[in-house]
Amino acid sequence: MAIPRLVLDTNVCLDLIVFADPRVAALRDALRAGEAVAVTRADCREEWLRVLRYPRLGLDDAGQRRHADTFDTFVTCLDDVTPVDVRLPRCKDRDDQKFLELALQARVAALLTRDDDLLALARRTRRDGLFDILVPEAWTAGAAPAA
Repeated sequence: MAIPRLVLDTNVCLDLIVFADPRVAALRDALRAGEAVAVTRADCREEWLRVLRYPRLGLDDAGQRRHADTFDTFVTCLDDVTPVDVRLPRCKDRDDQKFLELALQARVAALLTRDDDLLALARRTRRDGLFDILVPEAWTAGAAPAA
């Protein structure tokens, strides 16, 4: 059985890494145990680094570096994601479109998010046989199909 690949949007990464939200404990455990692999690409990782600098998070330079390093242990940055000639649904928030593109390019089992605009596209991506879009607590290591 192949290990499922996942895309985690920035807010899921915040829950996982900064806030240690118990709702993502199963996801954290699956990533640590190698039961799933989270992937990203450069522009998604840059968004993560930018968000870590938001004043409302209250992170000093050391905290930002620590969370950036933790991200890099949980999430593999893909250098060679190839564009795929498949028409994706358009997300209302243009900044979130990159997560859909990454999910398609990396052939993931699921895009994990809490974003309502992305979640609204879940039925279309599933119907088209592309990938699932789920809240992180709905994903479980044994239930998601491997990509």
